[in-house]
Amino acid sequence: MLDGATSPSPAVTVIEPPAPAPAHRLQPLLHDLVSAVMAPTTALSGGDGQIRPAGVQGLFHADSRALSQVRLEIDGREPEAVGYAPHGAGGARFVALARWLGDPSPDPTVRIHRVRQVVPGGMSERIEIVSTASRPVTATITLALSCDFAPIEVVKSGGETTPAAVAGGGPGELTWGSGGIRVTVAGVDAHAEPAEAGRAGRLCWPVTLAPRGRTTLRWDVAVRDPEAVVIAPARPAEWVTERGGPRITATDRRLTRLFEQSLDDLRSLRLAETGAPADAFLGAGVPWFLTLFGRDSIWAARMLLPLGTELAMGTLRVLARRQGTRLDPGSGEAPGKIMHELRRHEFALEGDNLRLPAAYYGTVDATPLWISLLHDAWRWGAPEAEVAALLPHLEAALGWLAEHADPDGDGFVEYVDTSGRGLANQGWKDSGDAVRFHDGRQAEPPIALVEVQGYAYQAARQAADLLEAFGRPGAGRWREHSAALAERFRARFWVDGPRGRFPALALDRDKRPVDALTSNIGHLLGTGLLTGAEEAEVAALLVSPAMAGGFGLRTMSAEEGGFSPLSYHCGSIWAHDTAIVVAGLARAGFGAQAAELAGGLLTAGETFGYRLPELFGGDDRETLGHPVSYPAACRPQAWSAAAAVTIVHAALGLYPDVPAGRVLLRPLAGAPLGALSARGLRIAGAEVSAAVDADGMVSVAGLPAWILPETAAGRP
Repeated sequence: MLDGATSPSPAVTVIEPPAPAPAHRLQPLLHDLVSAVMAPTTALSGGDGQIRPAGVQGLFHADSRALSQVRLEIDGREPEAVGYAPHGAGGARFVALARWLGDPSPDPTVRIHRVRQVVPGGMSERIEIVSTASRPVTATITLALSCDFAPIEVVKSGGETTPAAVAGGGPGELTWGSGGIRVTVAGVDAHAEPAEAGRAGRLCWPVTLAPRGRTTLRWDVAVRDPEAVVIAPARPAEWVTERGGPRITATDRRLTRLFEQSLDDLRSLRLAETGAPADAFLGAGVPWFLTLFGRDSIWAARMLLPLGTELAMGTLRVLARRQGTRLDPGSGEAPGKIMHELRRHEFALEGDNLRLPAAYYGTVDATPLWISLLHDAWRWGAPEAEVAALLPHLEAALGWLAEHADPDGDGFVEYVDTSGRGLANQGWKDSGDAVRFHDGRQAEPPIALVEVQGYAYQAARQAADLLEAFGRPGAGRWREHSAALAERFRARFWVDGPRGRFPALALDRDKRPVDALTSNIGHLLGTGLLTGAEEAEVAALLVSPAMAGGFGLRTMSAEEGGFSPLSYHCGSIWAHDTAIVVAGLARAGFGAQAAELAGGLLTAGETFGYRLPELFGGDDRETLGHPVSYPAACRPQAWSAAAAVTIVHAALGLYPDVPAGRVLLRPLAGAPLGALSARGLRIAGAEVSAAVDADGMVSVAGLPAWILPETAAGRP
């Protein structure tokens, strides 16, 4: 190298940081929010009672957010939350502290109790300020209030919203309006401050408390929404009586507490269709699905038949009025088909191809389940005139099964979304990835689900019983139909796995068995599609560690390639799914297995404050010792709340056949859930009490004189 020469600089490679991934919106989380609901209105807040302008917090009415912010401040500061608890149906109580007020001591001397009560079309709050201080307390109480009228589908998809301007108001009053919706907030003795740039509207109260004094402030909100498609029913639930409604006493106090909370939640989820307030049904769940859902509303009503038939008949009539009459690929409608979902307008999630019309029929199972609900309500003693009035709709539903449920003619009920904008999967596991092979591959439609064949088989047999009992033609045809379906099913669905034989989850487009072990096969129990030996094979697999190693029944075995404990349908645990299988096991005589799964739900109920969510994680029990929340699960949710009634019913084992004048008594053998007594059950409209003692002996009282109790071996 020459003197004075410089070596060339080494080449420098500049590594650019990777481009950020395209932003996508996330569905807001629910698991840590407190809900108070009286359908069609719901309040969702933090555990401190504050409703903040974020995520899914807000006061919702019939799929629209009425208030997006309700924030309490004392002298410009938020109080410090210390606890909350449910406060009856539609209510919640929150407790907080204002430690900067009162005596200068380590102990707080000023407490705030916020008692919230949601009613159909509104909400009220009492703000109780209690001082134990030795000196007077002076403060200004402020409520910051905003309204954005966001549709529920925008909130669900994490979309952006803009606060609406205050449209007017009077003394102590603020009003917002959008289209036909009007929201009015009024505070008793409050001073109202309309919203200004960058600030919410406000209600303000100056407060002075004497030493050890207290005061109560009151405010309420009313929502006027003439365009809503659902309203509150005209009458209270039939199980709400002067005697207080159904009550149970159980050795296991968890069951008692779960039952009581579930009844409160079921009362609060009752809805009616606008224009038909006499026919009640259950909205599916808070907040995403608080409307009419064919499958969900049917299953919930079916699970609640031990409390009476009125809800079942209302649900049947509402769905019958919207039964399909034409072929429409866009909505999935077909003659005789029962609908899936009802909204005020098209339901379209931002960033998703899903676009469901306001009345959507994309469900393969609601129609046979509608038939089974009509049959079961008849057996429980629904008025014969009401049952007879629905028989033309039964025949139309059978027409759908015969002409439209099997588009390729292979003899199985199947589905495919031909619109490209509807639900890709149309059974109860309706997420896009729900139907998977053992190795994790997704099945391609058309898909024939295993449980739907069971539903169709049972519906055909039950429809035959109804047609025959009411002197209408066709019973023989449908008994032959069910027998042929059973033969085809036995030839095509059963597969072998490492733990033995079991029915496949489905048949795919190429008629291959989708060989994953899932909870779906538990829905076959009690349908009659399986022989006794086949039921025993299924029962053994359902309580294997891979299926029952969590707190209930996993939707998919932990040994499957697609398993994930926090997948919506591929490894999580759904309370209603577990309860349906508990009922099937109980009826088939597998009491120990039924009790094992029920015990998992009772532990989960304790974890979730006895308000079972829509679903929760399917992790092993040893992972945390309690179930993991699924963060976007609805809570309360109709068929999850109904699970408590199903557990009680399975333990007691009352199986009425009112037209035949008898009720079979078949409790879980040996009372594996402990002693249990229930009052306020209903058979043929009569209030009935039933009990199982610690030895498993059952007794029943209050039956009409013409209905005789029988045990499996004959009359007691």
